[in-house]
Amino acid sequence: MRIDKYLWCTRYFKTRSQATEACRKGAVRIGGEICKPAREVLPQDEISVRRDQFDFQLKVLDIPPGRVGAKWVGLYREDRTSTQELEEHRLLRTSRDYYRQKGSGRPTKKDRRDLEGYLDEPE
Repeated sequence: MRIDKYLWCTRYFKTRSQATEACRKGAVRIGGEICKPAREVLPQDEISVRRDQFDFQLKVLDIPPGRVGAKWVGLYREDRTSTQELEEHRLLRTSRDYYRQKGSGRPTKKDRRDLEGYLDEPE
């Protein structure tokens, strides 16, 4: 199975074209080497996927017949990303979501209180 199709089937990317584009940009590596979208994936391959400024590590266990449900993804891949790195990624994503969008108007009274509470140092 092609690497772009495998990443789409195991739900690392929402669409196959996004997986193909990631391969073309060099964000996907097999065994430490940058791969093209048509590269074949075999069981026991070590894959590194860079997405949202974060590297996901995975090992291919089996080749899925097609796109699989979220419950069954664990049968086809083993996630080897460390839990510490996953926690850092989650915190980064949460902090990025906190900032207000440009053009959303002035902060409300509640927003100002939240900011003040966040910036106050504990005594």
